[in-house]
Amino acid sequence: MAGTLTERLGDVVLDALASAGAYFLFAGRALVGLVRPPFEVREVLRQVYVLGWRSAPLILTSGFAVGVVLSMHTRATLERFGAIALIPTGLGVVMIRETGPLVAGLLVAGRAGAGIGAELGAMRVTEQIDALEAIAVDAFKYLAVTRILACMLVLPILTTLMDFAGILGGFAAEAAATGMSWSLYLHRAFSLIGYADFVTATLKTIVFGFIIGSVAAYLGFNATRGTEGVGEASTRSVVAASILLILSDVVLVKLIFLLFPQIAS
Repeated sequence: MAGTLTERLGDVVLDALASAGAYFLFAGRALVGLVRPPFEVREVLRQVYVLGWRSAPLILTSGFAVGVVLSMHTRATLERFGAIALIPTGLGVVMIRETGPLVAGLLVAGRAGAGIGAELGAMRVTEQIDALEAIAVDAFKYLAVTRILACMLVLPILTTLMDFAGILGGFAAEAAATGMSWSLYLHRAFSLIGYADFVTATLKTIVFGFIIGSVAAYLGFNATRGTEGVGEASTRSVVAASILLILSDVVLVKLIFLLFPQIAS
């Protein structure tokens, strides 16, 4: 029994390592494809519309709700210390530095990642990808790289929308509670926020976009077993991209603190 369990565990570990290696090779090939012509501009723009514009309502609504909730929780805490005036400042720092980029990334992973995985998975199991390659079309470049690039382009924009909606939601909650003016709220919210805070937090979402697009494209390209495999590729895209996104965020935050120590202070 012990030997059987050990063998099964070994098989699981080997399969996981093989999958990780295959993904990194796929991601490396995608990185090369991002800078090597030809550039499928029309398809990239179409994917920017599909993945970005159609995600904007979800991002704005979620950002507003997150801002309201953060403001309410912050008020409940700071009231104990008589520091209610710091509510906009705290919300601005938390929203722009971390909450906005991370929540936007997770939402895009859930919406766009699942869509990419399902779409490419369906094309794989119905042999549409094989048909494109049969007529000398670079399916990897046309299908995978364009979607990865679109994710990298739209995520910083969606993060900015998330930050704006979060600040607006915080203002709505604060105005309802105290009647604070918009100008005073903005002044306090951005009192501790510099350009470095906004730029570094927003640019790291380019990495998030690459992770989301490459994971979803990889799982879609390697889908098997018909419609069941398509559903599995869609689900695994969301789960794997979300986990990698959170882990990469830890690394990126530490790297930002090393390169820009003024942000950590």
